[in-house]
Amino acid sequence: MDRRINQFIFVAIAMIASQLCVFAQPPAPTPKPKATPDDEVIKVLSRLIVVPVSVTDATGQPVQGLKAADFKLLEENRPQTIESIGTADVVPLEITLLFDISASTDAMFKFEQETAAAFLQDVMRPNDRATIFTIGGKPLLIQPRDTADKSIVSLRSITPTKEFTAFYDSVGTAAEYLRKNAPEGTRRVAVVISDGEDTNSEGIARAIQDGYRKIGEKVNTLDNKSLYQLTVANRNEASKQERLRVLKSLQNADTVFYSINPAGSSYQLNQMSLFGQENMRQFADATGGTAFLPKFAPIDTKDTYQNANNVRKNQELLQRIFRQIASELRSQYLIQYYSEADFPLNKYVKLDVSLQNRPDARVRARQGYYVKN
Repeated sequence: MDRRINQFIFVAIAMIASQLCVFAQPPAPTPKPKATPDDEVIKVLSRLIVVPVSVTDATGQPVQGLKAADFKLLEENRPQTIESIGTADVVPLEITLLFDISASTDAMFKFEQETAAAFLQDVMRPNDRATIFTIGGKPLLIQPRDTADKSIVSLRSITPTKEFTAFYDSVGTAAEYLRKNAPEGTRRVAVVISDGEDTNSEGIARAIQDGYRKIGEKVNTLDNKSLYQLTVANRNEASKQERLRVLKSLQNADTVFYSINPAGSSYQLNQMSLFGQENMRQFADATGGTAFLPKFAPIDTKDTYQNANNVRKNQELLQRIFRQIASELRSQYLIQYYSEADFPLNKYVKLDVSLQNRPDARVRARQGYYVKN
């Protein structure tokens, strides 16, 4: 009997010890969430997308008074329901004005400056804001977002220089400034006066130096022509990457891009000028703006009378361009909708905006957006 009692006690103690061990064990650690790679599909209930839109008739005049039902919006060829549509009379305007102060625009600078000042005075209302940047050796913020009067004073204080041109860095910096500082739900616009050439953005300078390092000591044996060809090749390749980077910045900031190239017909003189104008055209097309290439007449000939006459003609032409931009901005629509599609992070999503019953009208709108968290 004692033996059986002892066995019972032993088993009981073992069971109690077992239970104590279970309760003494620390809780299992919570598994860490897995990082989301860039190509993983983002699961979202909805994503608010902002689409600035300009509509003009066959004569180029803005079409006003349109409602949400007048528009048709496709996202990756799928119809979307427009949540709201804001018009220029109720949606504040945020303008960033960028002036190229390099030698390439020196001869044209003064009347560009005065015409741009008149443009700001004409298009801006009390609740609108402007920001002034210069495009020189590096991006320079001349005037943080402020009223028309204060921005005009800052604009007139700018003087041209003989610096290099950091075009990509300047446009990218301006777009990022709007993204961070312009209130949500505003109409954002970048107006650039430049030939689009870039000689000094960080990405360009880095690519040229990397190209030299790749060939090592051989660079010292190259003649001037070969060295120039190597520099151009490195710069052109880097420019393609910079173009994509800046375009993404403009899209992420919901910013419409307008440009005025003061080079006129002389932009065809070299490959860099051609590439610069193509940059601005692509930025404008993708965001719903326009890249103007006016045929300015020369103002530095030996004929003083002809120079004065050409200045007058150029001023009138520039005024017409700014009037066209101002007219579009006064009648701009701001379409907003919620996308419920699942797309990978950083995917470029194509958009197509049209009118339901106005085949004669021309619609300019952003052509897509990049998926963000």
